[in-house]
Amino acid sequence: MQKNNIVRTKSFAFALNIIHLYKFLITEKNEYIISKQLLRSATSIGANIEEAIASISKKDFIYKISISYKEARETNYWLKLLIAGNYLNSEQTKTYGKEIEELCKILSKILITSKNNKNKSD
Repeated sequence: MQKNNIVRTKSFAFALNIIHLYKFLITEKNEYIISKQLLRSATSIGANIEEAIASISKKDFIYKISISYKEARETNYWLKLLIAGNYLNSEQTKTYGKEIEELCKILSKILITSKNNKNKSD
């Protein structure tokens, strides 16, 4: 892995946590639909960050980071549904909620900074 890339590290760790949550939801709670959506969107966050890191232009970077941000927002939605449906306990709710909110904030700041820097160089 690249040295000390916070968003890369956090998105990877979050995806691993969601994989474990997915396994729990399908085996312990018999929840297959929302958990699959959650798995897809949560693992897509880091995948798009990886693509952004390898981007060929600032425009491409911004595009990939914006997709990652959208996936993070979608993940937050699925988590909220699982919370409202009482599929997660209070500890899980706190942990996953904090992690996804942090990722959303980081990605949002990266987007804002990248767009501002791109506009300055245009």
